[in-house]
Amino acid sequence: MTILAFTNATLVCPLGGVSTGNLIVENGAIAASGNIAIPADAQVIDLAGKTLAPALIDLGVFAVDPSACRFGGIARVGLMPDQSPVLDDPGIVRRAATSGKPDLWVHPIAAATRGLAGEDIGEMAINASAGARAVATGRSWIANAGVMRRVLAYAKDCGLAVIAHAEDGGLTQGAAATEGETATRLGLPAAPAIAEALAIARDLVLAEETGARIHFRQVTTAAGFDLIRAAKRRGVAVTCGITPAHLLLSDIAMSDFRTFAHLSPPLRDESDRQAALAAIRDGTIDVIASGHDPRGPEAKRLPFADSEPGMSGAETLLALSLGLVRDGLLPIERLFALLAANPARVLDIEAGTLAPCMPADLIVLDPETPWIIDADRMTARAGNTPFDKLPVQGKALRLFKGGTEIGADR
Repeated sequence: MTILAFTNATLVCPLGGVSTGNLIVENGAIAASGNIAIPADAQVIDLAGKTLAPALIDLGVFAVDPSACRFGGIARVGLMPDQSPVLDDPGIVRRAATSGKPDLWVHPIAAATRGLAGEDIGEMAINASAGARAVATGRSWIANAGVMRRVLAYAKDCGLAVIAHAEDGGLTQGAAATEGETATRLGLPAAPAIAEALAIARDLVLAEETGARIHFRQVTTAAGFDLIRAAKRRGVAVTCGITPAHLLLSDIAMSDFRTFAHLSPPLRDESDRQAALAAIRDGTIDVIASGHDPRGPEAKRLPFADSEPGMSGAETLLALSLGLVRDGLLPIERLFALLAANPARVLDIEAGTLAPCMPADLIVLDPETPWIIDADRMTARAGNTPFDKLPVQGKALRLFKGGTEIGADR
């Protein structure tokens, strides 16, 4: 039996808060933590006060990028179905589940409809048996309410959450920005921010009627957050997520036509960004995810409206999120609920905390380590980040997956 002991650690757990002590790993799982004795035959790692926390679970990535995840302290990803081929077949789902080995746990999210076309319901039960942990509408909204109702009902019967894209496609088609002063000044095709609230309102009604679990992958507007709050008060099984980009940037970041700031959903105005920060404070937002969707030069070195939306986010997720703790918006244990425990709940996996018997997916973290985000030095498939050249603090120094060190520093 392999025993690993982390000593003199600052332990951060979404369930237990912050404490000091030791943590024991036996055969890839957490055995105990706190002021506990160290077994004589344990391999000891003295952390000298550094932080030990659950490794991140990045919900809703569009690419399996082990090196980027390793740098960012991510041990598990929920992989969106928007792949080539689409994750709508059990064989494809099963292959996706092994695509990150040995460095990364990949949890496939199957297509809610065949080919993500929004018409025929996907084979959810079969795909779930092949390893799918949820189903998703992908980058698009399902326009047909009847189809979406059947998706939600079928997913409920299969015990799966539905991960939905929250933009009414009838309003956003062809748009590259949010309607407002910035889009008007730049002459960009734009859609009203209300497109998000319209999509959320319809899907919440359907989720409430069917009793299904629904997770809106990204909610970015004040109107959207108000709908989520109201639905939670009514007892609807709804959760929502956001990326650091939508928390920290407004549409002003597009002012120089920099395509690295072309995202989906697009960046919003400052009032919506402030509403997002308020939603972090009050618990409306359940998940912070990277939105990892790396795009190469052929997709980004184009006029803004012709470029493809997306950003590389896995390497910067932890450092950017730690800024919320330094700014006093939330304590660090709540941050790790947003980055680890809550994504695990959406995917219905046992992970994301330091509780006994949980997989020993762990990061050794120094929240104060300074570094500069540099798109040219990122290890991801592409370095298209709207945060290029931004100084940040906080770094995963070491990464453990199932008790085996992967290594997060470079």
